[in-house]
Amino acid sequence: MLRKEPGFTIGIEEEFWLVNRDTRDVATDPAAGFLKDCKAELGDQVSSEFMRCQVEIGTRVCDSAAEAHDELTRMRSVLCDVAARHDMALLAASTHPFAHWDSQKHTEGERYSTIARDLRTVVERLLICGMHVHVGIEDNDLRIELMAQAAYFLPHLLALTTSSPFWRGRDTGLQTFRLSVFDNLPRTGLPEVFGSWAEYRRHVDMLINAGVIEDGTKLWWDLRPSDRWPTLEMRIADVCTNLEDAVCVASLTRCIFRMLYRLRHNNQRWRIYANMLIRENRWRACRYGSTAADNGGLIDFGRGEIVPYADLLEEILELIRPDAEHFGCVAEVEHARKILQRGTSADRQRNVYNAAIDRGVSPRDALVEVADYLITETSPVRTTPI
Repeated sequence: MLRKEPGFTIGIEEEFWLVNRDTRDVATDPAAGFLKDCKAELGDQVSSEFMRCQVEIGTRVCDSAAEAHDELTRMRSVLCDVAARHDMALLAASTHPFAHWDSQKHTEGERYSTIARDLRTVVERLLICGMHVHVGIEDNDLRIELMAQAAYFLPHLLALTTSSPFWRGRDTGLQTFRLSVFDNLPRTGLPEVFGSWAEYRRHVDMLINAGVIEDGTKLWWDLRPSDRWPTLEMRIADVCTNLEDAVCVASLTRCIFRMLYRLRHNNQRWRIYANMLIRENRWRACRYGSTAADNGGLIDFGRGEIVPYADLLEEILELIRPDAEHFGCVAEVEHARKILQRGTSADRQRNVYNAAIDRGVSPRDALVEVADYLITETSPVRTTPI
């Protein structure tokens, strides 16, 4: 008997910086009424994050890319408007161009206080933001099976989202520095490979029963079965500065998962590669992103050689074309070509910074210009920089 195809619904979570409008630095102590005013309009779709200077939104369960786009547009617009009323601005990048972690405060609350007490300086450095994409897959065992195969594509998705080239006012030389910070936490990185849902739960329950974690939400892998919903959650991505980029990556994720399901339906499967190989591509995505410069590109494991990212992207777009047509999101996934053409947020941040330096602007003021650029690009409604 054939199983019913999963719903493959999508949900997107985005984390943002709250910044002071006068200094463009992160708001260490945001205005007291900010979150309350946001919740008055967005309800439970908005929440605090570990750092007080952060805020998170989550879409409703969406059946289409267009619906997800509308959701993000609505929520980003609300956050921008409320932030402005509290003399702040919203900034979407996985690291702030010049903020320092050692002057920040974590959000009050039992969950965050427990994390701070357990992880100490490791989590105090967690001045990073990310984007998570949930794809609805109701069958427990199927989620575990697709998780193992989908891990191959994680570096490819990361390379399209890079938005954290600066750390504490310095160019790191990486397209994304976020994972270099996040990987210091326990239970991060690529997911383990399990043979079944029962096997996965046995391992999680061992950690819970030992008192190491409270629940599966403390597994901070790049890809994981959600502990709250029947979804497979892609977590490797930097937060996208541009809203259309976010919808593109979410749509790609959804289509990749369905492509793997189609293979399974036809008694085929994507090869599961050793994590040591995928980790190498993960590093290359962090270092080079989607650029072809400086020996960029990812390893094609079948060929055993580095291949330009643009070529790999075309292969993916061809693989998932039936799925993009099925979901009506061909334009959204093909937006990835535009990302390559004009660069990710990391590329554009560097362009802004270097152009300012070439004009004779000081490094600090050049970073402020980067922040201004990010603030403008974060808003669904383009405005002049503050």
